Amino acid sequence: MNFDVGALSAYWAPMIAGICLCVGTVVKKWLSDVDNKYIPTINALTGLLVSVWMAGWTVTPEVVLTGMFSGLASTGLYEAFRNLLEKKEK
Repeated sequence: MNFDVGALSAYWAPMIAGICLCVGTVVKKWLSDVDNKYIPTINALTGLLVSVWMAGWTVTPEVVLTGMFSGLASTGLYEAFRNLLEKKEK
């Protein structure tokens, strides 16, 4: 069974990912009690909430996938930018 990961790109919402990136960064930097392993979950739930809000509080599978996928993608974006900045500092 083949799965085309590129098909998920239709569910990528930059606005949601940006909001989740900001929320995740603030949680990571300001709330020392929160273990890093919880950041992806926080981002996924934040993405879900923002996606449902943007859809006029309508919950459909597409709205759920868009929110959670974009929220989790923001975690990957954070890691990519962090790694890029660390390489430039060296």
